[in-house]
Amino acid sequence: MSYGVAATGMHQWTLEEDAAAAFFRQAVELGVTFWDTANVYQGGTSEEFVGRAIRRWSRREDIVLATKVHGTMHEGPGGSGLSRKAILEQLDASLRRLDTDYVDVYYVHRFDDDVPVEETMETLHDVVKAGKVRYLGASSMWAWQFAKLQHAAHLNGWTPFVAMQDQYNVLRREEERDMIPLCLDQGVGLTPYSPLAKGRAARPWGRQTARSSTDVVAQAFDRDVDKAVVDAIERVAEARGTPMAQVALAWLLSKPVTSCPIVGATRPNHLIDAVAALDVHLTLDEVAALEEPYTAQDNYWW
Repeated sequence: MSYGVAATGMHQWTLEEDAAAAFFRQAVELGVTFWDTANVYQGGTSEEFVGRAIRRWSRREDIVLATKVHGTMHEGPGGSGLSRKAILEQLDASLRRLDTDYVDVYYVHRFDDDVPVEETMETLHDVVKAGKVRYLGASSMWAWQFAKLQHAAHLNGWTPFVAMQDQYNVLRREEERDMIPLCLDQGVGLTPYSPLAKGRAARPWGRQTARSSTDVVAQAFDRDVDKAVVDAIERVAEARGTPMAQVALAWLLSKPVTSCPIVGATRPNHLIDAVAALDVHLTLDEVAALEEPYTAQDNYWW
């Protein structure tokens, strides 16, 4: 989501292709092989950037490529949602923009209340059997909705989901109530987005960035009660002599459900910190220090 033509999409802080190229190259050099995008990111230009970057800096077979479907790409019955028409149309459009004949993980970006779950899951099964998709994932929905989709797949012998991409970080732990226990029970791996709470967990309280001052989603991490958690991250980081980002990511990586966080890199140190976090192993006391100040959020939203 950090890369794309800003004028075509939902964010003004995204990087254009020339600036984004350095991060794709850095990812390859650091051994980052899971690349995640979505059809709606910057009007489809993110997918175009990703496709060209794979050809320029890597090989298709060396990248685990993920994209998503649900959001509005255009008006009309095939432009959004999870109907058979929309999935088939939007997947083919994504494959054209990515310049590939398959994606490794295809996520449903949200739940669709207007389409029977059987229609969605059978269509997803069909695109897997057609070789256009290798694995299925879901993103940002209530646990009961995810369970309903999974049940339809299991009941009918269709391809089930193996990945859940939701918002999970040391400042937003609401998924621990229902979704994460469900994923652990079902053997579904978590690929959490916003692992650094839109950067809030990576810098001392009060510091702002271009994104945090303009992105209304990022501003959701400005709750007064979040300060105590950010301060705790800073204390652990200072005691270790480690950047705050590495501590916050190490906390996430310590959770058994986490397969790989989705990191939005817009500065050279972002991917370096993310990879370095793999070697940061927090003690039980440090984990407790990070978790103790947390205040649950009653009106949770993605």
